[in-house]
Amino acid sequence: MAIPDFQSILLPALKLAGHGEVLSTKEAIEGIAKLMNLDEADRQEVLPSGRQRRLDNRVNWAFAYLRQARLLDSAGRGKVVITQRGQEVLAKLPDKIDVRFLEQFPEFVEFQNRSHPPEPAPKPEPTSTPEELVEANLMALRGQLARDLLDRVRACSPEFFERLVVELLVAMGYGGSLKDAGQAIGRSGDGGIDGIIKEDRLGLDVVYIQAKRWESTVGRPVVQAFAGSLEGQRARKGVLIATSTFSKDALDYVTRIEKKIVLIDGEALADMMIDHGIGVSTVASYDLKRVDPDYFGEDG
Repeated sequence: MAIPDFQSILLPALKLAGHGEVLSTKEAIEGIAKLMNLDEADRQEVLPSGRQRRLDNRVNWAFAYLRQARLLDSAGRGKVVITQRGQEVLAKLPDKIDVRFLEQFPEFVEFQNRSHPPEPAPKPEPTSTPEELVEANLMALRGQLARDLLDRVRACSPEFFERLVVELLVAMGYGGSLKDAGQAIGRSGDGGIDGIIKEDRLGLDVVYIQAKRWESTVGRPVVQAFAGSLEGQRARKGVLIATSTFSKDALDYVTRIEKKIVLIDGEALADMMIDHGIGVSTVASYDLKRVDPDYFGEDG
């Protein structure tokens, strides 16, 4: 039989996780293939890019949607665990779970408002060129990736978060070598990341770093305290990184002080990680080509 679309996989995926144990993507793919009687040819069918099996892709998207609805939660790299809400849904013995079913959960509605479903592809608008449709889909995929990254960052340990920020800053050209940056970060031990890092490879200036692995909005008092710590360090520049957002008062405050403080919220952090290849890997790469008129020129 043909591989089912990702919405048809939602309920079987949740049932597999319903046993209460941590479920890996590999185990889910194998379990769904058996539940749906997929033969070996179905299992090996790949996307047009040839880089990923179609079944794997759809199971991953099913997991993503169930996580956005808070029916599943991340339990490590490539692993999920059912939530209390997920157990309650299964207890009601639904005939199916699809996008419309998930819309009863406000977290999923919020997710939908920020992105577009991966399947089916959006219908072409009369004014849209093929290139514009490609761009729209790429942006939707990037948005989902950014949200998944931020979920992982918020769930990681303070030590892992420290290494992540160090690697990101080095990838962006700060801190000299990774070894130098690692020695400069994490000196105050406040449960987050506080320390100094070179602004350039020569160490002509330094930047004071503080990171907050928070869920709630970071307000002005936190930013004001950070500004005070800069004074104590005799530092002129600082970067405050948060996995959440900053209040309007906090954003306004940094524009009115002498110190140069850059505020990086969770959304910006995820974008930087994607841009600099931190915590992500390339699944597929496409070249968009058009006819080269110069090749067919016969003048001369």
